[in-house]
Amino acid sequence: MRMYDIISHKKYGESLTEEEIRFFVDGFTRSEIPDYQASALLMAICLQGMDAHETSVLTDAMLRSGDIADLSSIPGIKVDKHSTGGVGDKTSLIIGPIVASCGVPVAKMSGRGLGHSGGTVDKLESIPGLQTAIDPEQFRSIVRSTGIAIIGQSGDIAPADKKLYALRDVTATVESLPLIASSIMSKKLAAGSDAILLDVKTGSGAFMKTLEDSIALAQAMVSIGVRAGRRVMALITDMDTPLGKAIGNALEVEEVVNTLSGNGPEDLTGVCMNLASYMLLLADAAESIEACRALAEDAIKSGRALEKLCAMVEAQGGDASILKTGFPKAPVVSQFKAPISGYIAHMNAESCGMASLSLGAGRARKEDVIDYSAGIILEKKTGDYVTAGETLAVLHTSDEEKLCDALEYLSSAIAIGEAPPPETKTVLAVVSTDGVTML
Repeated sequence: MRMYDIISHKKYGESLTEEEIRFFVDGFTRSEIPDYQASALLMAICLQGMDAHETSVLTDAMLRSGDIADLSSIPGIKVDKHSTGGVGDKTSLIIGPIVASCGVPVAKMSGRGLGHSGGTVDKLESIPGLQTAIDPEQFRSIVRSTGIAIIGQSGDIAPADKKLYALRDVTATVESLPLIASSIMSKKLAAGSDAILLDVKTGSGAFMKTLEDSIALAQAMVSIGVRAGRRVMALITDMDTPLGKAIGNALEVEEVVNTLSGNGPEDLTGVCMNLASYMLLLADAAESIEACRALAEDAIKSGRALEKLCAMVEAQGGDASILKTGFPKAPVVSQFKAPISGYIAHMNAESCGMASLSLGAGRARKEDVIDYSAGIILEKKTGDYVTAGETLAVLHTSDEEKLCDALEYLSSAIAIGEAPPPETKTVLAVVSTDGVTML
């Protein structure tokens, strides 16, 4: 078998055989296929696409290129959740404890943030002492004893995906639906859970900017998961505006605590209740989505969900007392005020994320050091009426010189108009094996 022929087949729009796809993935992972040939095939895939079978085989080849987590020693149906990324997206730290407090084990591997999108691992590491680099046996032990653990990716999970993504990033082939779907699902399937809920974001702060593209990605990933023998569903959620009020690691963890205490922002609470309910449904915690929602609501009302978060933090070596006393604040705090009166017509989520990044809350490069106290609290959101001079956002940073760029990003992010914008939903659709249900 020759790589030249595989490239040629896809260039002319032919479906690749399972043998051809596995030959490519295995050879590239072992560095037997050069970058220039891999780049040519990636571009051909980007232009010609892949059918459902090809995408499923590509995913399986990538997940089998490295370690596959064994969660069989954890009793019950293990449920995982994956978000395609966004601004202010701290949902994993809310829904994980809710679901675990309902008796469903959550053994989750999460990633770090890069660019405008924050990472769950970075948020967790803002808690003093908390460890996210935990060996597999300790990880499983924590889940068995507390019901939940959220750690960074351990072992050599899907090394083929790491190599392919690095190449896609420099060859303008990132924006390919089958390549995106197989990249995400190879890691999720290798993580070992029995069921997976996908939170596919759509809007200005999401990778997929349109509802149509977001639904197509969700359908592709659900198909891959089902073909792999897992229970999989997806929710399409709005990321045209930042989720919640807090953007930035420690600030977001404080908002997590508020939400689990029943005092979270309406949009964040609504998204999390939907996500938690569908995770419980996938785990057979109750027979209907309404009954699962009742379980999730009781988990917050009773205080069990917040207790579960504290138990997880302590089990992973963190100081849970800070969740009650609050985090140290950044030494520099500045207000961003409305230049005119009117309604906030739009709040570009990506630009808000870039403002937070400018303050030190994220990474422009993998080697950048995060300022955990940095970030933004949005005092007003899309649809709110503001008067000239009223505070729209409060900026937190350890370096006053970083305020200038952040303020410039915020100025471009927030549009104020004379009329209120149309109301929007936070959860737009449910994608399952039964099809797409618009909400």
